[in-house]
Amino acid sequence: MSIQLAVFIIYFSVVFVIGFLSLRRTQTEEDYWIAGGKLGWLVGGATLAATHTSAGTFIGTIGVIYTAGWSFGWLILSVVFAYWFMAAVLAPRFTRLKQLTLPGYIQTRYYSKTARGVAAVIILVATIVYIQAQIVAGGLVANVVFGIDPNIGMIIFTIILLLYTVIGGMIAVAYTDFLQLVIMVIGVVVSIPLAIKQFGGFYPLLDLARSVNPITFTWEGLPGSLLFTMGLAFFLGGVATPEKLTRLYAMKDMKTIRRGIFLTIVLVGSINLLVFLLGIASISLFPLLPTGDLAMPLVAKAILPPFIGTLMLAAITSAMMSTVDSLLLVAGSALSEDIYQTFFSRQSSPRKKLIVARVGILVVGVVPLILVLSGVGKGELIQFIVLLFTALMASSFFMPVIGGLYWKRATKEGAIAAMIGGTMMTGGWKLFGNTSVDPVLPGFLCSAFLLVVVSIFTKPPPEAAIRPYFDPTSSTPETAN
Repeated sequence: MSIQLAVFIIYFSVVFVIGFLSLRRTQTEEDYWIAGGKLGWLVGGATLAATHTSAGTFIGTIGVIYTAGWSFGWLILSVVFAYWFMAAVLAPRFTRLKQLTLPGYIQTRYYSKTARGVAAVIILVATIVYIQAQIVAGGLVANVVFGIDPNIGMIIFTIILLLYTVIGGMIAVAYTDFLQLVIMVIGVVVSIPLAIKQFGGFYPLLDLARSVNPITFTWEGLPGSLLFTMGLAFFLGGVATPEKLTRLYAMKDMKTIRRGIFLTIVLVGSINLLVFLLGIASISLFPLLPTGDLAMPLVAKAILPPFIGTLMLAAITSAMMSTVDSLLLVAGSALSEDIYQTFFSRQSSPRKKLIVARVGILVVGVVPLILVLSGVGKGELIQFIVLLFTALMASSFFMPVIGGLYWKRATKEGAIAAMIGGTMMTGGWKLFGNTSVDPVLPGFLCSAFLLVVVSIFTKPPPEAAIRPYFDPTSSTPETAN
């Protein structure tokens, strides 16, 4: 048995064991969707960091740096600011009334099942787009590691993810995320010195990268307007993406959330800095790749000793899995909790609700695989698919979430208009707009305009809807759904 195969068998075996152990602790919907709201700061912060660190980081970011140079690396500052904003501004009010899902918050604050349904549909569509990027990355890694057809690799990758996510829910996801984050950190920390050693030191590495691609250390790789608006997408999307917001509900209290997010900032910042260095190394090692998304798997296989290289590839796989399992939970909850159970089957037994939840996750896991195998989205750099998802989430939810917490006058009509208008503007700009401006900017501006204008011209919200978020004495630690 090869080293690569042995390492991956051990890794996936541990993941499955965590999934089955989590099944025994998953008794209620609250357990399944938000781990009972009892995560501590260590696991909570680690799962938040692992969810952020996806194929977009290990494959997508390196792919863009390989193509466009270091300018893309500066966007990590917007990510750090997003997590600070989440802890300091959003979480104190957002978590006063715990929900199982982001659309659950939308319904409670905006006193409307319709608003909840709109939010759920947007999450479903956008999440399918994002999961496609991670599945493509899984196929690339399988091809590099085992030499199998990328399509077969994508199928195997999806099956593994679905098995442990469907079985254990958020409890399984949180603890597998913790394991996966440990592997990611070990992988990059061990790989960086070995990569630098290949070139005889840090500065020779930089010199060679500059000679191979003269724009590597300039601002010429991407238009300034695109860099700025992509940074805006990472900030707004980092605050408003549902898989991160539900992590706030999964942690015990505000003290736990603040500690967890501080840990997230340290981990995400460190991992991204090290990944940036690996991106520079890939320029020197493989100057003629057909796509930058191949750079990281080839770095792991070509310059590292077999065991370390396999560990690095396992770290890449961990990054993808830690994000997709979270997205599967979010999309599955949107389908089963926010659409089926809200509109069609409110009186289901707890057992039936968990069955529906698991079926929902299966559906949203299989659909993006089918789309990828059919050629939808093929050929685009993974990071730009990730950015589209981030832009959609930012344009749809940032204003309804933040506006709902800090503006009493925000109404259900305004929230619905903001979500739909922001989504449509983002999609339209992606298809027909100026490519030097990320779709998040027009989408966000449209969403903000509609929330304010439509709310002003519609009936004010009832006191009961806004009281939990503006009057601390009325809050409750219990789940609202």
